Amino acid sequence: MTEASVPILVTGATGYVGGRLVRELVAAGKRVRVLVRTPAKLEHNAWYPKVEFTVGDAEDPDALDRALNGVTTAYYLLHSLQHGSDLETVEYDMASGLAAAAKRAGVKRIVYLGGLVPDLPVHEMSPHMRSRMKVGEALRESGASVIELRASVIIGSGSASFEMLRYLTERLPAMITPRWVRTRTQPIAVRDVLRYLVQAENIPLDVSRAFDIGGPEVLTYEEMMNRYAAVAGLRKRIIVPINVLTPELSSHWVNFVTPVPRSIARPLVRSLRHPAICHEHDIAKYIPDPPGGLIPFDEAVGLALTRIKEANVSTRWSDASTPGAPSDPLPSDPQWTGGTLYTDVRTVSTSAPPAKVFAAVERIGGETGWYSASVLWRIRGLMDRIIGGVGLRRGRRDPEHLSVGDAVDFWRVEEVVPGHLVRLRAEMKMPGRAWLEFLIEDSDGRTTLTQRAIYSPHGLLGHAYWWSVAPFHAVVFPPMARHIVETAARGTTA
Repeated sequence: MTEASVPILVTGATGYVGGRLVRELVAAGKRVRVLVRTPAKLEHNAWYPKVEFTVGDAEDPDALDRALNGVTTAYYLLHSLQHGSDLETVEYDMASGLAAAAKRAGVKRIVYLGGLVPDLPVHEMSPHMRSRMKVGEALRESGASVIELRASVIIGSGSASFEMLRYLTERLPAMITPRWVRTRTQPIAVRDVLRYLVQAENIPLDVSRAFDIGGPEVLTYEEMMNRYAAVAGLRKRIIVPINVLTPELSSHWVNFVTPVPRSIARPLVRSLRHPAICHEHDIAKYIPDPPGGLIPFDEAVGLALTRIKEANVSTRWSDASTPGAPSDPLPSDPQWTGGTLYTDVRTVSTSAPPAKVFAAVERIGGETGWYSASVLWRIRGLMDRIIGGVGLRRGRRDPEHLSVGDAVDFWRVEEVVPGHLVRLRAEMKMPGRAWLEFLIEDSDGRTTLTQRAIYSPHGLLGHAYWWSVAPFHAVVFPPMARHIVETAARGTTA
């Protein structure tokens, strides 16, 4: 039996690390099986048709037996942060169930991603840290070789800890914070975490132990926020730690400032009270550091922000066919991950053929104008000129056709798919990045135009900007989409 014919089981594929691990394993030519309650939640991932699915609950012994049948390596990536006070019991019981099933199936290797353990008596640890440690103990009852990788904050778009860092930094130029912002931690890039996970399968079976994994730097949360701000092009944050914010109050504070659910923020915040740094780097004996070394914090943050910086909005938010990088968001990530993204979406349909609708879209700007609220567009152009922007004076190169790189008033053509898509990137001065996208699709004999305005704010001023102009969107965007299809139906320009 060849290596590729033996399935590898991945549990927790709908989670942050799990979905990315499946992608990496599939890319490495592995045969992957996923245990999941609802496969439909994963169908937007590019790897969906390339894996096997066992439908069931990880707490169901029969489902576990089906999932582990013929498996020699299983990845345990289940986490139950939202179980509150029952966290430790639920997680331990779930891990014990998988350990028992693994023993019945003769599984040889279990790979588990846990958390770094502080130098504290067990009873002084946070429930989250204590639970992560006990899960490793439960898995070792399987009799299989267990590789437990212990990590602290994982840096990558979609990681709950990273999203807390992102939102706190971007939304608050000055903040009064709990004392845990001074706690030392050893963040690690998601790319390095995945490299360890994928290669852990190849560690000799006579090795069964926990390994600490972390990046090359030890930082406090305060240092991470200021380093994040520097990478994101924000001013240094003003951070004033105080003693009165308890973990309970801190979780409310995080929930108020960020979209991270309190049920997730609370256990994470309680864990942040204790240092989370590596005590050893023994993993390098079996999985050597890459030639360039482990990814530093600033580079990891830069990778997590790459999609926005490169203005690759299609793959960042909607295109599941793109393989992507470990630091990129996945379609299965929660809606609150990936940073704040404001959108205004308008959809209209017409009997006009797609070619006519596309032709009307291609004529936008310049002498044709913007199909709605001409006065408001001129005012916006004048405001841009006053503050040193390009305004509307550039017009366009060709009145009929668009090519990538063309200027269209204060926009730049970023992508053109003939007959199907036009995407413009804003070049007016604003505290953020903006795009205007037109998607034309043929559906049951009618043409659908989806017009999408997209805005990624830069700092607190960016959020204020969006909400200040939002009332005007109701005046500008609905008639724009409507007039485009009306123009297409008439077969004339606006």
